[in-house]
Amino acid sequence: MDKFQMQRKTKQLAIDVWRLCQRLPQTREFNSIAGQLIRSSTSVAANYRAACRAKSRADFINKLKIVEEEADESQFFLEFIFEVQSEVTLVPELKRLEQEADEILSIVVASIKTSRGY
Repeated sequence: MDKFQMQRKTKQLAIDVWRLCQRLPQTREFNSIAGQLIRSSTSVAANYRAACRAKSRADFINKLKIVEEEADESQFFLEFIFEVQSEVTLVPELKRLEQEADEILSIVVASIKTSRGY
């Protein structure tokens, strides 16, 4: 996967999360979690783009580490919503997005290892 495909993939995750959050119940509790999920998923996309413009290998790795943290956080919030929500129609989308976040996380971790020369 080249950097442009990965940029599209990370941005699509953010868009899909945004759309999912629009379908969540409008309660104080869900709004809080949805806000955190939107922030972390958009951060995955934004920080991956920043990594593509890194000035050095160390800068690239540092930016990818942020992507790794934000992807993991996104995955956590998706799992959390899955466990506390009762809307059956959201289950397939939650599972798909959780899998997508996991795939991005795996790609990023592999890229970090490759960049470090492991």
